[in-house]
Amino acid sequence: MTTTYPTPPGRLGQAAATTEVLDHLGRLQAWLGQRREELDALEAQVVATGRQAELTPDLALALALWQAVKTRQETILRTWDSGRVGQVELEKLSGLFWGRLDTATADLAQVQTMAVSPPEAGRLCDALVSQLRTALNTDPGAEQQQIRLRDLRAQAERLRDQVALEPAALAPAARSTLAGLAARLDDLTQRLARGGDIGGMLGPLEIDAAHFERDLIVGAARRREARDLLGTARGLRTALAAREDAVRALARSTAAEVWPAPTPAIPALADLGPLPNTSAALAPHVEQLRALDLRLAAVERELRQAATGARQGRDLLSALQVKAGALGHAADPVVAGLVGLAGQVLATAPVSATVVEHLLAACSARLEQLAAGVRQ
Repeated sequence: MTTTYPTPPGRLGQAAATTEVLDHLGRLQAWLGQRREELDALEAQVVATGRQAELTPDLALALALWQAVKTRQETILRTWDSGRVGQVELEKLSGLFWGRLDTATADLAQVQTMAVSPPEAGRLCDALVSQLRTALNTDPGAEQQQIRLRDLRAQAERLRDQVALEPAALAPAARSTLAGLAARLDDLTQRLARGGDIGGMLGPLEIDAAHFERDLIVGAARRREARDLLGTARGLRTALAAREDAVRALARSTAAEVWPAPTPAIPALADLGPLPNTSAALAPHVEQLRALDLRLAAVERELRQAATGARQGRDLLSALQVKAGALGHAADPVVAGLVGLAGQVLATAPVSATVVEHLLAACSARLEQLAAGVRQ
């Protein structure tokens, strides 16, 4: 229950308006009904849990306070007389709303010694009921608090598992933070068991635990990402070192086979420096390695294209010889001379690609001239 004793209208010696009295009587009736239901439920729970010796005094006082207010309400209703009241009756009602409870019964001995008014008796009854709810864990928020504490304990176990995975450099700080959270959780659990109010402390603990778990998860994810990047970087460096050696060997062989050979600048893996030892520098380094791989690939294509020049020259020379024979001009002195010169150049290392190109072009032009029947 969350109902609290309604504040009466008027004051001692000051009459309240009829509408205010009517409204208060309705709220007072609701409070009496709801409070009595809860007191009966609490009494049954006290008996069921066997805690009569501990809780019966508070329960008895709460019941006595409720009865005092109930008795005063009956007097008020008689005076109210279904609303048939004048100024005198309204002033008397204010006195009944705010005046001291003086019902002389043995059950109300405790109430009489406190000389309380109905509002004071109602608020004291509310406080006693709240205290009993907490002691019996029947407070409306107690079950939710128990659930939240249970969730926090489960979260603490997850945190222990995550802290165990922290690297040696970070583990002491993580264990210290976890110990602090666990101590706060134990304190709240004990406070709630003693009947204390932990509502204002649960939220901050949940926030701190959530932040810590998030940091651990993010940190672990970043470390996994860094490990993946490290593996990628190492693999790229190994592959690039082998590719750089192969490209340099290709450059040497191309220079020995063809003249003029291309002399592109071959990028060096050593220019990128050693493998970084921080996760922040790994990602840029991987991008640099991939860019280096693209540059090496471009140089390799240029060298291979140049190296194939000699082979293409030999193939073209063979094709021209076949063509000359087919046309019946293989014995032509110009054709024979150009074919012979081209063969000599192709047989000499390094092959002069430019000379071969011009000789073969001249031979092809001579065959076209002969095929056209043009005399010199």
